[in-house]
Amino acid sequence: MNRYDFLPIILGSDENAYGNVRLIHEAYQIKPLLLCTRLLIPTMNSHLFDLIQIDRFDHEDVFPGALLSVLEKHSTPDRKIVVIPCSDYYAGMLSRHYSKFKGLISNHFISESLLDTLDTKDKFYKLCEKHGLDYPQTIVCEPHEREIALEQMSFKFPIVVKPENSNAYEYLHCEFEGKKKVFFFNEKDEYLAMVRSMNTSDYKGKLIIQEFIPGGDSSMRVINSYSDDNGKVKMMCLGQPVLEEYAPKTLGNYAAIISRSDMSIYKKVKAFLEEIGYVGFSNIDMKYDSRTGKYMLFEINPRLGRSSFFVRAAGLNMITALIDHAVYGKDADCVYSDQTALWSNVPKVVLRKYVTDPALSAEIKKLYKQKKTLQSLWYKKDLNLKRIIKVSRYYFGHINNYRRYYFDKGQAVPTE
Repeated sequence: MNRYDFLPIILGSDENAYGNVRLIHEAYQIKPLLLCTRLLIPTMNSHLFDLIQIDRFDHEDVFPGALLSVLEKHSTPDRKIVVIPCSDYYAGMLSRHYSKFKGLISNHFISESLLDTLDTKDKFYKLCEKHGLDYPQTIVCEPHEREIALEQMSFKFPIVVKPENSNAYEYLHCEFEGKKKVFFFNEKDEYLAMVRSMNTSDYKGKLIIQEFIPGGDSSMRVINSYSDDNGKVKMMCLGQPVLEEYAPKTLGNYAAIISRSDMSIYKKVKAFLEEIGYVGFSNIDMKYDSRTGKYMLFEINPRLGRSSFFVRAAGLNMITALIDHAVYGKDADCVYSDQTALWSNVPKVVLRKYVTDPALSAEIKKLYKQKKTLQSLWYKKDLNLKRIIKVSRYYFGHINNYRRYYFDKGQAVPTE
């Protein structure tokens, strides 16, 4: 096969989708199909893909038939099709309906039965217990228990509160005053005010209430991996977030990541993924607990993260790992990232002001000087006046977001 004998199909239109489109262009110089309900700012005014907009494509009653129609239209005997989901709900629907696309998609996804063991945080923590992985002290709260849940709390304030899956369709599309992706509370009354507001919405999912692991944004870690159809991990990259986002709807998303290398956590996560028979891309969030020296796992996402372009900054291309296996049938050894580079989704001035650790600030300055930095949306081969204006407004809008919403999570100290 040559490099034109496959067609990538991207599901979504956010930063993650654009990052994947860019990875494909850099490696293969071909245009993927991008399927979505509507274009979001990161993919607007780009010439790197062919667009198909499908009304209500993110709905379970529309997705299978709509995707099948696209697959049948573009399927040819001499061309393989790979499909890359850019959200949890697209990934979930691919797992649930994969049998409908048999013979049309060359790459595979985790089974529906495996997905059902890890698609919410409470289920994932049961897997962690089974496989010897650490996670924070946690209360799993059913909808009717929200106002009384803290009565069973064995840990102290401050606490972190999250929906069971903040990227799930149900939570993304519910509305209530004070809605955030993640909540931080220092006292009970703050928590109760939030849940009473949440109770006015149609969100019926569980809440995850956790102890706050000490440390700011730079205590977080993230691992992106690719596992082949045999469940063997073929590529891994560890990142240390140095700054997260703080606007309510994106709170906790990574804004800047420095790629790292740590064979101990690589081996631990690799063993876990292979033990459970994981297939495809994965994105695992965790936090280093300085009190114990352990990595406390938070969640696993069955797709690359929106900040996954940090892997490219480290010199690796996750899409090539997928294509090498699904299209060309290659069986290489696992590649572990060992490079240090900076990925950022915010202007340099934001990093200068809000990354306050002296050692990290100095390292970031050095990486800029060495030109070891990347931004997902600024791609010199995809710039035109409309895109420059649109992305610039979006990019520099972060300055006002931090000015309005930033708080120092690292100062949170459990009350006595």
